Amino acid sequence: MPTIGVILAGCGNIDGAEIHESVLTLLYLAQAGATTKIFAPDVPFAAVNFLTKKPMGETRNVLMESARIARGNIADVATARGADFDALILPGGNGVAKNLCDFATKGPDGAAHPEVARVIREVHEAGKPVGAICIAPVVLGLVLGAKKPRLTIGNDMGTAKALEKTGAVHVECAVDDIVVDETLNLVTTPAYMLGPGIADVARGIEKFVAEIVRRSQQNTK
Repeated sequence: MPTIGVILAGCGNIDGAEIHESVLTLLYLAQAGATTKIFAPDVPFAAVNFLTKKPMGETRNVLMESARIARGNIADVATARGADFDALILPGGNGVAKNLCDFATKGPDGAAHPEVARVIREVHEAGKPVGAICIAPVVLGLVLGAKKPRLTIGNDMGTAKALEKTGAVHVECAVDDIVVDETLNLVTTPAYMLGPGIADVARGIEKFVAEIVRRSQQNTK
């Protein structure tokens, strides 16, 4: 069975990785029999109070917060090597746009975290599938935009227009569906960019993971 790399952006949808999306991804990968290797960047971020939605005035660490979701089984993304897995997945959450890149502040003029970008390129250039959930396709746009990737963030036109300014081609998609770029071997699904709840998001992520696993198995034969 394949080994799948997963890059997290913290813990919590406002300032980190979206927990439902992350856990559902890990669940469906486990049910498919895949082995997972989980990573996050070892960088600071400004924490948010999830009750008030306001900054807490304290700094936390993305790798340490991501370890909460990974139950400690995680490593610095700087140690990740695309050759060590058969596919790569980036779950969503606002932390992706803040901690895995600077899309949240610079939009299409931003850039991905250099180690995250490196891993994406290593996996992509090896012809292996790369998948992104929710807002995470913006990272693929920042890294692979010159190749005109077909991606989805659902139907939010403001974000879609910003995504397309990276060079990507946006495709509208329902929460329970996926968009596949056959040429570039990319898979995306909107998840909580659309919602409205975990059951709806789960259907899309289950289909997404099944497609990633199917494609990754081509690398293990």
